[in-house]
Amino acid sequence: FCLMAVPGKVAAFRLPPLPTVGEIIKLFRLKAQKQLSQNFLLDLRLTDKIVRQAGELKNAHVCEVGPGPGGITRSILSAGVEQLLLIEKDARFIPGLQMLSEAAPGKVRIVHGDILTYKMEKAFPKHLKKNWEDEPPDIHIIGNLPFSVSTPLIIRWLENVSKKDGPFIYGRTQMTLTFQKEVAERLTANPGGKQRSRLSIMSQHLCTVENCFVIPGQAFVPKPEVDVAVVHFTPLVQPKIQQPFELVEKVVQSVFQFRRKYCFRGIETLFPESGRLKRTEQLMMTADVDPTLRPFQLSMSHFRNLCNTYRKMCDEDPGLFVYSYREELRQKKMMRNLQKSTSQHKQFEEEDQL
Repeated sequence: FCLMAVPGKVAAFRLPPLPTVGEIIKLFRLKAQKQLSQNFLLDLRLTDKIVRQAGELKNAHVCEVGPGPGGITRSILSAGVEQLLLIEKDARFIPGLQMLSEAAPGKVRIVHGDILTYKMEKAFPKHLKKNWEDEPPDIHIIGNLPFSVSTPLIIRWLENVSKKDGPFIYGRTQMTLTFQKEVAERLTANPGGKQRSRLSIMSQHLCTVENCFVIPGQAFVPKPEVDVAVVHFTPLVQPKIQQPFELVEKVVQSVFQFRRKYCFRGIETLFPESGRLKRTEQLMMTADVDPTLRPFQLSMSHFRNLCNTYRKMCDEDPGLFVYSYREELRQKKMMRNLQKSTSQHKQFEEEDQL
C-alpha cells in the first residue's frame, strides 16, 4: 500500500492491486447461501456510496458486520480508517478477508463469530469513549445485513442505545446498515403512514433515523426478490420516551397487535381480564389518547403519554408489568382442554357402567 500525497488534499489510503470481488468469489468458490439470506454487492461505486453515508471516516474506528467477500470492506479501507474490525460468521469468507488484511497491514482485525453474541463493549479502544451529551465518538458500525438477522439485530442495538451499553458504551455510536426496502420504510415511517409500526416507534424514539437511498435488487448477486435500502442511525441525546426499554417495547407491541383495529383493542391486552375494560379506559383517558384512532395514527407524544401512564399504573400494582396476555390465553386454552378431556372421561366411564 502507499499514501498518495495530493497537493491541497488530505492523503488518502490506497489499497494495492487486488483481485476484484468477483474474482475473490470465484477464487474461493464462494456461493451465497439462501438459508442465510446472503446477497453479495459487487459494484464498488455502490459500496463507496454506502460508506459515504456513514460520514467522515478518516482516522475513524469502524466495525463492519458480515463483510462477506469484502466489497464494502474495500470502500471502508479506501476512506482512510484508523482501524477496521470485521465480524464474519461464515468461515468460507475468512481467507478472502485475510487477503484484504494483508493488503492493509495493521489496519484490519478479523473475528470469526456471530454479531448477535459478540461482546461489542470491548470492540474499540477505551480512549475513544465520549460522554453521551457530546458529539458522537469516532466509531461507526457499517453492514450489509442478511435479511434474516437485520430486524432482531436492530432491536438488540436499540435496546443497547436505551441502556447505553454494548457498542454505545463509547457514546452515541453511529450506524449505517442495509435493510429490506419495506423494513427501511417501517423504520422511518411517520404517523399515518401505511408502514408505521413497532419498528418506527422503537427506532425513532431513540435515534435520528434517515432512509438514505435504495439499491435495486439487480445490483446484488444473487438477485433478491426485493430492493434494499441504506439506513443511517444517530442515537439521540435524550430519548423521546423516558421509560425503560422493556416497558416501551411492551406498550408498543400491545398497541400494534391489532394494527387494523382501534388502538384501544391492543391496549386492552396490557391488562388481565378481570378489570380490563375499566383499566383500559383509565389509561386512555389519563394519557389523553382517542380510543378510536388506529395504531398507525398515533404520534410519538401519544406513545410517550401511554408509556408514562402505564408506568404509574405498574408502580401502583407491581404485578401488572409481568402480566402476559398470551400467557393468559394459553392458560385458558389449557383449562378448556382439561375440562373437555375430563368431560369425555366421565362420558366413557358412564358408557362402561351401562
